[in-house]
Amino acid sequence: MEIFVREIEEKDYPAILSLWNNELGNENVTAENIAPHYNRVKNNDSYKTYVALFEDEVVGFISSAQTYAVGFDESYMQIIALAVKTENQNKGIGTKLIQRMENYARGKSCYSIGVCSGFKRSEACQFYERRGFNKGSYAFVKMLNSTN
Repeated sequence: MEIFVREIEEKDYPAILSLWNNELGNENVTAENIAPHYNRVKNNDSYKTYVALFEDEVVGFISSAQTYAVGFDESYMQIIALAVKTENQNKGIGTKLIQRMENYARGKSCYSIGVCSGFKRSEACQFYERRGFNKGSYAFVKMLNSTN
């Protein structure tokens, strides 16, 4: 299985939308907001999205954001999302996407790369651990809306 990894292009948005919704279960990503988001960040070097292609079909993607922590001169890379189509999992695609992002982060002189994964996604957590990620903390989220 030959996998090609490249940066996201506008023609990939429908496939990425499908992965967000079907693999990650994120219904907040819609056809109305995916293009404006990627168009907003495509020229910002702090954000990066790569897609994995098999026979010219998008079968996976990884998105990240580079940021700085108080007290550190170096930045770190945070993986925002990683998804591979269910039927293409366990074929090395996720690993290739992680490796591409790690190389990008090294090129940006990032001191680390992080990712959050839900407790219920035990297979995803094991995937990250097998690729050298350590459980370093819990991630907490509080949703905000205009009525608070």
